[in-house]
Amino acid sequence: MSDLHFPPRELAVMSVLWKLGSATVAQVKDDLDEPLAYTSVLSALQTLEEKGYVRHEAEGRAYRYFPAVEADAAGGSAIARIKDAIFHGSAERMFAQLVNDKELSRAELERMRALLAARLRAPDDGGTP
Repeated sequence: MSDLHFPPRELAVMSVLWKLGSATVAQVKDDLDEPLAYTSVLSALQTLEEKGYVRHEAEGRAYRYFPAVEADAAGGSAIARIKDAIFHGSAERMFAQLVNDKELSRAELERMRALLAARLRAPDDGGTP
């Protein structure tokens, strides 16, 4: 599952599951920003389960749904698509866009600097500089 892609509604449902760890249909529905019918949420969860991204367990008369893929895996795939589609494959241009975000706090920028420093100290993995 290296190339995960979620349409907007499925991504919203997955986001709730990643945040809560697990949830019933009603809990997902209540946590979504967009007001959706119970059946629409259920349908999205069933579709995600068919794709292998979600699993469920019986909990009384309801089902509790769990993410079957990590948010980081989906994030990496989404970032790669954004890098290719918007920044023409340039990680540098994408990074520049991120660090120029005026809403980033100094603390966030310092943590980003620490991540960069750690990556630069790591052994070269064969990728391009």
